[in-house]
Amino acid sequence: MIPLDQAVVARLESYGERFEVLVDPDQAMRIRQGEEIDLEDVVAADSIFSNSAHAERASDESLLKVFKTTEFEPAALRIIKKGEIHLTSEQRRHLIAEKRNRVITFIARNAVNPQSGFPHPPQRIELAMEEARVSIDPFKSVEEQVKEVVKALRPLLPIRFEEVRIAVKIPSDYAARAYGELQTAVTLEQSEWQKDGSLIAVARIPAGIQDEFYDLVNKLSRGNAETRIIERMS
Repeated sequence: MIPLDQAVVARLESYGERFEVLVDPDQAMRIRQGEEIDLEDVVAADSIFSNSAHAERASDESLLKVFKTTEFEPAALRIIKKGEIHLTSEQRRHLIAEKRNRVITFIARNAVNPQSGFPHPPQRIELAMEEARVSIDPFKSVEEQVKEVVKALRPLLPIRFEEVRIAVKIPSDYAARAYGELQTAVTLEQSEWQKDGSLIAVARIPAGIQDEFYDLVNKLSRGNAETRIIERMS
C-alpha cells in the first residue's frame, strides 16, 4: 500500500453510480499504459468508495450492478483503466514533464535528420516542440504522442524515422563477452562464429543510437572491432 498523503482519486461513473479508488498517479498511469503491476503497489486502501473524501464505501449492490463482482481487484483495475485520475497541479506538472522527456528521448533515439543522416539532439527537439507549442497529455502513451509531436515538428525540423543494419566483426579475444552484451543491448539479426573464434554479426538498431552502438562495440572490443553500415531502412 502507498501512503495516503501520496494518493489521488481515480473515479469512474457508470449507471448513475460513482466509484473511487485512492491511487499513486504514476503507478496508475503505468497500468493504463498496459504494464502489469501489483495492485498493492498502486493503491492506498483496498476499498472501493462512493465518496473517498467522506470514507463512504460503495455498496455491494452498486458494485454488482456495474462490475458484476464485489471483489476489490477487478473493480479497482477497471476504475483505474477506464475512469478519470484526478491530479493536483503539482502532480500534473510532474507527469507532463516526465512524459515530455520520454517523448523527446524516443524521437532522438529513433529518428534522424534525412538531410544529414544524423539524429537531432534532444535540445533541438525540445526547442522545436516549444516553438510549435506542442502540448503533452500525461494520460496518453509515448507511442501515441510521438505521432502527434512529429506531425507538429515536421514544418520546423526535417525528420524521418529510420533503422540501420550494421555488420560487426569482433576479434576472438573479445567475441564471447561481446556476443552476450550485444544480444542484450540490440537486435542481432544474424551471428556467425568464425574458425579463428571471431564473431561476425548483423545488428539492427534505431538510427538515432548509432553513436551509442559504436561506443559499446569499441568498449567491448577495446577498439579492435570492424563495423559497416549495410542498409538504412525508413
